[in-house]
Amino acid sequence: MISTPNVRALLLAGCASLFSGAVATSAAHAQTSDGFYKGKVVTIGIGGTAGGGIDIGARMMARFWGKYLPGNPTVTPQLMPGAGGVRLVEHLYAVAPKDGTYVGAFATGPIIEPLISTREVKYKISDFTAVGALEKDVSFCTTWHSSPIKTIEDAKQREVTVAGTGAASSTDIFPLALNATLGTKFRLISGYVGTQETIMAIERGETDGRCGWGWSSLKSSKPDWVRDKKLNFLIQLGLEKHPEAQDVPLALDLIPTQEGKQMMRVLVAPQNITRPYLAPPGLPAERVRELRDGFIAALKDPVLVAEFTKVMGEEPSPTNGADMQKILEDMYSTPPDVVAKLKAILGGGAK
Repeated sequence: MISTPNVRALLLAGCASLFSGAVATSAAHAQTSDGFYKGKVVTIGIGGTAGGGIDIGARMMARFWGKYLPGNPTVTPQLMPGAGGVRLVEHLYAVAPKDGTYVGAFATGPIIEPLISTREVKYKISDFTAVGALEKDVSFCTTWHSSPIKTIEDAKQREVTVAGTGAASSTDIFPLALNATLGTKFRLISGYVGTQETIMAIERGETDGRCGWGWSSLKSSKPDWVRDKKLNFLIQLGLEKHPEAQDVPLALDLIPTQEGKQMMRVLVAPQNITRPYLAPPGLPAERVRELRDGFIAALKDPVLVAEFTKVMGEEPSPTNGADMQKILEDMYSTPPDVVAKLKAILGGGAK
């Protein structure tokens, strides 16, 4: 039997060991950071308009991210809407500092735009630095509750006008792809600046609805529309159905041809990196590690999780930067013949 003094000695020794281990761990962490972020300002460029889902998420991240970056820098959100997020991508590529002090927050459209665009693009998104994504999501095609278009079969029989936010955005890509692969009759009216403008277009009756509307964006920007059943959900676009929308058909289940399914998979893969955060190409490895680690750590903060859940309607379901980078690399290794067909389909643009 161990005597009481010996137990006490063992406990004290254990505490000392734990303390020295913690100090060693802290010291090791300090040694892995070169102190770059201390006193710095990190800007989150927001590729959307005020009040949209991208803006809401980025402003939330701005309040927490600095807490989990070495040196606790100030993190500041900055709106940069335009062309569905392409303006911000161009800024990241050509203008933003490549030192870890500028990160862009996007919708999923710009992730795929260089792959399928008919314009000359100097970059691939897989060349950028994937920091992480806030959620895994599913998009929907919807119409206003009073519209006669209430199902995807209705959308095959008569024209449906939908609001789009730019050539790179899912609001513009998905209607055209569905017309080609499923035989729907969506007519895209593009040029709306962002989510809030498409909402007003639906309310004013300028369009029947919107196609390519992420569930998380919808629940954060118009939760009352979901609650009060103000929308008809025609079809969902993702690799699998959303748990809360099991009765809405999945596009991949309805598309009749293998080629059509391949094309749609290219388009829906970005749903697994919804609300992605990208930094410019060529960041130092240490900055990449710090940004990625801090991003995931912030999304585990219980205060942020509670606020996110309250505002967005569900907890964050993040993808880490390394996994996001692999998704981007897989997308940009898509067979050229599939990409060429997609370009031909999407090149028609809006009417």
